[in-house]
Amino acid sequence: MNIAEIKAAVDAGQSVHWASEGYRVHRDGLGQYLITFVRNGSTIGLTDRSGRQLNGAEADFFILEPNNDAAAEQGRVVRGATSDTSSSAGPG
Repeated sequence: MNIAEIKAAVDAGQSVHWASEGYRVHRDGLGQYLITFVRNGSTIGLTDRSGRQLNGAEADFFILEPNNDAAAEQGRVVRGATSDTSSSAGPG
């Protein structure tokens, strides 16, 4: 999604996210578009100070449809994202 699409979706009341459901894109009372990590409230602007460059790749922004669930989102691949869980191969 590009900047205009993200802003239009937020303004329309859609649930816009970056990278995962944990990062919510919203508009504050001052009209600023922000990305907030819901668990701890850490927030960054949607764009850099110029307003022309997203703080994240366009491909990593998405609208969460009301009928989606966590299982459907598990298949989402985000460039540059890392998992906080590790998997280890068994002996062999």
